[in-house]
Amino acid sequence: MRALIQRVTEASVTVEGKTVGAIGKGLLVLLGVTETDTEQEVTQLTEKLLKLRIFADSDDKTNCSIQDVGGALLIISQFTLCADCRKGTRPSFSHAAKPDEANRLYELFLEKCRAVIPQVECGVFGAHMDVALHNDGPFTVMLDTDDLNKPRKSS
Repeated sequence: MRALIQRVTEASVTVEGKTVGAIGKGLLVLLGVTETDTEQEVTQLTEKLLKLRIFADSDDKTNCSIQDVGGALLIISQFTLCADCRKGTRPSFSHAAKPDEANRLYELFLEKCRAVIPQVECGVFGAHMDVALHNDGPFTVMLDTDDLNKPRKSS
């Protein structure tokens, strides 16, 4: 499971000209579900996301989590995060989860976030979406559950 996380001052998602989700200060999360992901990856990624300290404290140090600052989440399913671009010039999406399973895990991710964060907005699974954001910083990080359990290389 992969999440591209952007700290934002505001973000919104529109489907067929209608805004379906919008937030102020918080995180825009683009979520990709791979064919090997399970509920364990959902739990692991949710816990990491909600504890990630990427907001400034009173000393302007990145010491605060989304929970600490009372921020909102806008979570959008994006299977293209599962692209394999190692060969050729056309991305392969063969490692993305099948739509039914991807949607099930995406909905579980939303549910787990909503259990902790008061405002969680989302896009429409499988729809063509227009996403607008004001990136704060900019501050963008990538989380990949395949990488979270690997040991860090020592220097």
